[in-house]
Amino acid sequence: SSDLNLERVRGETTRILQQQPQQGQPAAGGGQQSGQTAAAAGGRSVRTPTLDQLGVDLTAMARSGQLDPIVGRDHEIERVVQILSRRTKNNPVLIGEPGVGKTAIAEGLAHRIVSGDVPDTLLGKRMLTLDIGLLVAGTKYRGEFEERLKKVIEEIKTSGNCMLFIDELHMLVGAGAAEGAVDAANILKPALARGEIQAVGATTLDEYRKHIERDAALERRFQPVRVDEPTVPDTISILKGVRSAYEEHHKLKISDEALKAAAELSARYVSDRFLPDKAIDLMDEASARVRIRRHAMPPSVKEVQSGLEALRREKDQAIANQQYEFAAELREREVRLQSRLEELEAEMQQQRGTDQAVVTEDDIRDVISQWTGVPLSRIAAEESQRLLEMESFLKERVVGQEEPIVAVSRAVRRASAGLKDPKRPIGVFMFLGPTGVGKTYLAEMLGEFMFGSRDNIVRIDMSEFMEKHTISRLVGSPPGYVGYDDGGQLTDLVRRKSYCLILLDEIEKAHPDVFNMLLQIFDRSEE
Repeated sequence: SSDLNLERVRGETTRILQQQPQQGQPAAGGGQQSGQTAAAAGGRSVRTPTLDQLGVDLTAMARSGQLDPIVGRDHEIERVVQILSRRTKNNPVLIGEPGVGKTAIAEGLAHRIVSGDVPDTLLGKRMLTLDIGLLVAGTKYRGEFEERLKKVIEEIKTSGNCMLFIDELHMLVGAGAAEGAVDAANILKPALARGEIQAVGATTLDEYRKHIERDAALERRFQPVRVDEPTVPDTISILKGVRSAYEEHHKLKISDEALKAAAELSARYVSDRFLPDKAIDLMDEASARVRIRRHAMPPSVKEVQSGLEALRREKDQAIANQQYEFAAELREREVRLQSRLEELEAEMQQQRGTDQAVVTEDDIRDVISQWTGVPLSRIAAEESQRLLEMESFLKERVVGQEEPIVAVSRAVRRASAGLKDPKRPIGVFMFLGPTGVGKTYLAEMLGEFMFGSRDNIVRIDMSEFMEKHTISRLVGSPPGYVGYDDGGQLTDLVRRKSYCLILLDEIEKAHPDVFNMLLQIFDRSEE
């Protein structure tokens, strides 16, 4: 129609479209998990469906109390905040051994963002983890992975307030690069360089050197933050911070002595893992052990139950044999036993209801003994008294060798008293003498006294290492040679039994290069 005002229609349509987001229904899920975030410009709400599907919102979890509290690590968190506040190259990467708390630092940053204890540039930010496995999963055809990652980058750019946390950062290198496709690292490089996205990474030192440092362009886009293993006192503080969460889960109390023992004993006896992870695991397993033991049926109740079942079988047999008087007598005994069982069960329930289970230092010792195979007597505090009786133990079993027994006992006591370098072995002894005088037997008895049984003695016949090339059998082949990944005879045995006595029999027959290698082990056993 000629009367139709096109300008008026266009204006009315524009007004309706602008009002529609405010009048529409909110996205399913609501809250922080709905994927709607305030954009940096215009105050509009921007959805991030792909990012929500491939990641977890750490700030939302911190706001709802789903993350454990972070204790310590203030210096590392401040360094991360400092890097994030830079104008360029503002992507920190946390580098440290497995279990030292790299992910916990990222969670601590999420706590600070929620509480507002961050600079203005980080206020209101959403911190989301990016799962590389989910990012790659299901991308069968070339181009699907790149398209999915591009969507994530575009959603982050559009939202303006999203920040990524990429655990296992080294997995970016090579991720999705099937059949000549571009991997995730190369797709992210331009966006990281232009500052369109901001990311916090976490990886181990070995993986960083192996994957990230090889790609100089990727390395310069991330600023390393070294995360060292905490000390034992710091670990005790961390355990006190997370204690309430474990007490609530296991429905018991964890004593301060147990926390101290968990930190000290895990540091001393678990050598292939790092604090605070191994101390937290030790506390967790000891709590689970106490909880299971508390809910286990007492032996007295089990005894009455088994007696009651046997009595019922006997009564049924008497009825089948038409021995009714005997069956009636058994019936009376059954009633008495049933009454006794009900009394015991009532007492058990009452005791469970009134007494709260407590994890003690002894429970921690029990679990560390299960982990390492070190006998409880060695872990217990009365070890010093036991070492005073070392001579009498050895003299009862090794007759006529008083002088070497006294020398060995004194050396072991000096080591236990702390009068030696803690990085060196407890003791290195060379037993000399003719055949049959008891050199090997004294070593076996020493191992039995120190580590509880002869099973903790690693015996290696050095007559098998007479050639120079056989040294690789002890500690493994060097890089680039066959068998490098297999390990060595000595290193594998010690890894399985970290607390053991190593008996190098017939050592004079070994090649001189073997002695040079052993010299390093004797000087610094931890290295």
